[in-house]
Amino acid sequence: MLTIDLRGHLAVITGASGMLGRVMARTFADCGADLVLHYFHGKDEAETLAGELRRKTGRRVMTVQADVTSAEDIARMKTEVVQRMGVPDILVHNAVIQYEQKPVLEQPVIDFEGQYQSCVMQTVHMVQAFVPEIIAKGDGGRIVVISSELASYPEETWGAYTAAKRGLDGVVRVLAKELGPHKITVNQIAPGWTITENDRRDHTESQPEYEKQVPLGRRGTDEEIAQMCAFFASPLASFTTGAYIPVSGGRVMPAI
Repeated sequence: MLTIDLRGHLAVITGASGMLGRVMARTFADCGADLVLHYFHGKDEAETLAGELRRKTGRRVMTVQADVTSAEDIARMKTEVVQRMGVPDILVHNAVIQYEQKPVLEQPVIDFEGQYQSCVMQTVHMVQAFVPEIIAKGDGGRIVVISSELASYPEETWGAYTAAKRGLDGVVRVLAKELGPHKITVNQIAPGWTITENDRRDHTESQPEYEKQVPLGRRGTDEEIAQMCAFFASPLASFTTGAYIPVSGGRVMPAI
């Protein structure tokens, strides 16, 4: 029977204190990975999660603060990680800046800049900081980037976010070619409108108008996104790179 086995691997998950990030962290720990939980403002949430994972799984877990839009912060984070945990071989780029959605004609330019920095430049800063040592180690690695169904299925008022995710797509595809010779895969997961702990708390899981557009007739869950992320991070995905995989119940179907 196939299983997702991440024992012996060290994963850095950005935005690990957020709704989706914490489920990714739990899933990776359940699969056997040691973890670096990145946060920006969510220190208490990250520390609570780290304690939970240590108790329940026995994995090595550290937390680290950084602004993913800052090359200096990411470089400092990398130094802390390597000193305390070693060189990671899995990078999960999940963090993103939140902003108020407005029509493009009304959206402040700073929102476009912020989305570009947190989507595109986060990936650039992370790979420039971490990948040289992954290459030097010589064992290959995995980079998993969280995109969005909106990169393929634009919606009104999501101009800044969609533009940033489409820019991210270009960087990821180039990285897949550049890092392939080093046995490092680079893939994107594109969630649909995902059910998280907030929805379960507020009983907002069902969104009938959205669900009408989904062939599978429902919204996906944070666990389903995390499971695809763990798959891409695992040896089971050793010959897949440069992929953009929607996890949206069929709402988005990339053309060939």
